Amino acid sequence: MGSGIPVAIFKVDAEPAVELPLLRSTQGSTCLDIRSLGATSGCFAYDSGYGSTACCRSRISTVDAESGDVLYRGYPVEQLAEQCDYLEVAYLLRSGELPDLRQRASFAAAIGRQAALHEQMVKLYEGFRRDARPMAVMVGVVGALSAFDHAAGEFNAPEQRQLRFEQVIARLPTIVAMAYKYSIGQPFMKPRRDLSYAANFLYMLFATPREEYVPNPVLVRAVDRMLTLHADCGLDAASATVRMAGSSGANPYACLSAGIACLSGKALGGSGEACLAMLAGIGDAARAGELVARARELPAGARLPGFGGGVCGAEDPRLPVMRETCHEVLRETGLADGRFGRLVRAIEGVALEDRVLAERRLQPDTEFYCTVAQHALGVPSSMFACTQAMARAAGWMAHWEEMLTDPEYRIARPRQLYTGPLRRPLAASPAG
Repeated sequence: MGSGIPVAIFKVDAEPAVELPLLRSTQGSTCLDIRSLGATSGCFAYDSGYGSTACCRSRISTVDAESGDVLYRGYPVEQLAEQCDYLEVAYLLRSGELPDLRQRASFAAAIGRQAALHEQMVKLYEGFRRDARPMAVMVGVVGALSAFDHAAGEFNAPEQRQLRFEQVIARLPTIVAMAYKYSIGQPFMKPRRDLSYAANFLYMLFATPREEYVPNPVLVRAVDRMLTLHADCGLDAASATVRMAGSSGANPYACLSAGIACLSGKALGGSGEACLAMLAGIGDAARAGELVARARELPAGARLPGFGGGVCGAEDPRLPVMRETCHEVLRETGLADGRFGRLVRAIEGVALEDRVLAERRLQPDTEFYCTVAQHALGVPSSMFACTQAMARAAGWMAHWEEMLTDPEYRIARPRQLYTGPLRRPLAASPAG
């Protein structure tokens, strides 16, 4: 204790007391350093779901529910969404600083050069059923990228990691758009070098060879904001999955595929699809009150998809930006005064004014507005998680590189609390 490092002292049964150093974060909770716990006490910590365990040090982003902060490298996410584009934010997540004009131009040019996929990957898409879930297609295609890049496992040098980062950010929109085009039987549209990142994504989604397609600048900006708001989320299950897969030295495409597979779960990327299904079930503004009936039926602590969630709940700083963006999209697409737009406004009114929903903190969250905006853009609900994975690629790759360059980096080896049978002999078989 003479070192001046603050410690916490624990005693287990009759064993000698154990001193555990306290690690201070720049924002958020203090951590107990339990790395020596097993060696000094013979015990390990049990924390199902890792809700009270930090597995790494990170400088990338933080989600602080108490203060209502979501910060990317210290910058408030809502300010980044308003003042920067997604490529600038992707650069920030990896490098720690926003790019200057020269760096921004160089990065955008590198993304443009890397956006196209190998022509043989078209055959890979053709191996899937037409009705395959787009997220399942993404898991397979992203994982297969290393089969077309024999240098994918080489990432010891900074320039190699930078190249992998650029390739992933460049190719995810192409992969997502191709999954959509394949599902509806339309020809793939190759990326264009003359369009911005978000505009190129809309072009590859909705353009056809039969007619000219000019991306709407209002909708392009909306997509850019959505990507920025979802670019990282601290260390959630998907980011932790990417880090854990990467701890073995797996190539970045395999790590990214693992993160996409995690995001495909209903508790993460599937919530937007469930939210739209609920809205479709209500169907009309006149039936918006049914939301209250559904809320009354919920068990304590449960929530409706798209309501009361978000990384900081009602204090989610992304919410005002996403709400404004959603209504801009509804107006620009001509849906604001139609049946769907009226339903959205009616749901908002009920959720914000009803006492039951207020008590249960079931107000529309960021996911609700992102769901509505994507539906208004024409993105099918089965693709919602795909666009979220595309946004998260920047954060995932930043986490992957940060883990590799961490001097404390080693292969992940979580412990288990074994509750199976004790050692027992194998009885002789009746035939023996």
